[in-house]
Amino acid sequence: ITMSAIFTAIKDFLPDWPEWALDVLLIMTALLIATIIVATIFTPEDEEVSSDDNKDNKEGAHHLHDDFLAFRNKYILVYLVIMLADWMQGTHMYTLYLSYNVNISALFLTGFLSGAFFAPFLGSAVDKFGRKNSCIVYCVLEIIINTLEHSTNFGILLLGRVLGGISTNLLFSAFESWMTTEHRKRGFPEEWLSRTYSAASIGNGTMAILAGVVSQVLEDQFGHIGPFQGAIALTVLALVLVLPWEENYGETKHDDDDDKNKDGDHALSDQFFEGWKVTLSNSSIWKIGLIQASSEGAMYTFVFMWVPTLLSMNPPGGLPTGCVFSAMMMAITIGGMVFPILQSIFSTVVLGSKDSASEACASFIYFAAAASMAVPAYFLSGSASGEHFYLIIASFMMVECCVGLFMPVAGTLRSKYVPDALQGAILNIFRLPLNAVVVSGTYATDVLEPSVVFKAVSLCFFGAGALQLTMMGSTASSKKKKAD
Repeated sequence: ITMSAIFTAIKDFLPDWPEWALDVLLIMTALLIATIIVATIFTPEDEEVSSDDNKDNKEGAHHLHDDFLAFRNKYILVYLVIMLADWMQGTHMYTLYLSYNVNISALFLTGFLSGAFFAPFLGSAVDKFGRKNSCIVYCVLEIIINTLEHSTNFGILLLGRVLGGISTNLLFSAFESWMTTEHRKRGFPEEWLSRTYSAASIGNGTMAILAGVVSQVLEDQFGHIGPFQGAIALTVLALVLVLPWEENYGETKHDDDDDKNKDGDHALSDQFFEGWKVTLSNSSIWKIGLIQASSEGAMYTFVFMWVPTLLSMNPPGGLPTGCVFSAMMMAITIGGMVFPILQSIFSTVVLGSKDSASEACASFIYFAAAASMAVPAYFLSGSASGEHFYLIIASFMMVECCVGLFMPVAGTLRSKYVPDALQGAILNIFRLPLNAVVVSGTYATDVLEPSVVFKAVSLCFFGAGALQLTMMGSTASSKKKKAD
């Protein structure tokens, strides 16, 4: 029995999608299954070594590791629920607004501008008022936002997008800040953080795949608003799961700080200015911020580009976006699973040391993403771009795999260089240049040729990799402050 015969048999049970789309979906499914098998066999050595280093006997090491797994699972469960809710909204927001016959561009732009405006202040509030409290505020905001989506009034929808900019900043700062600080408070080894980020990346891709199915079922049953009603239910569940979490705040940076700082009674303005001061004065921190802006900005620009690009190539049988989207999300999941293996190879084989393994691994990933985006940049500039359709599809899957890889490594590096004292503030400061790149990329997709946009995307990834290389050998100067 050949692989071709197996694929042909499976296709009989699948929807009547174009042959090329089914081939892409089945190939990615096979690769995902193979990756799961390899990832299951692979045991990260750093967990075993770190356990022995932190406990005097194997029994203590097992207890520490069991505690870590319980903690990680508690965080990942909440993360999966909120990401499933987020994906369900994101995949159907455009069609919902289209059915309302409103100015879609104005709504999306309002969301971006709101996120950019509130980002510098929200981070300081997250550190001062508590990360758990901020996660609760996020859940409440999302429930309100998705309730507002039921209205066809443009003013109410606009208010929802303003609140959406605030909630997006909380989503990408409060939860991560809580997890990182709580991880260290419980005394877990630093290198185990990458396992949590890897699990989050795997879960994110999996939830995206699931969201496509669940939201479609809800849309068929309840109309365009169905996925948003499902998101409300999921967010309520996330809120219930967050309530038992322990609270943590922006910690003091020095042992001789006064007691009121330790209690989190810092003036909000002090937290705000301290976040900017540390970011601008510490080259490692602002480099991490620029790397995040370049890589994630390139990623979002690609998201805007892939559908019109494939449509312009007139694929045989049309473009089943849901099928291709699922294949891309599988690629992200594969990347998340491969990350621990790749980082272990860099630390044990390539470098022979764990000191700069994450930095080297990140550079490799960004350069791989740049190479994958150079493919459409080159072939779309020619007149016969349709002849290279399959090569371009492969490059799209490759860049999504890189996204699955750089999500956990970027999180690992943020936890390494960004002090716990200012996690919320600095993570939101990072979103300022990111929003600028996203807005620029969105504008570029409307006014520039696709080949030119992909060249810019490739250059952004390359720039991120080159900047990351300059951090080889850097030390986390704030690391000891985190542990204090």
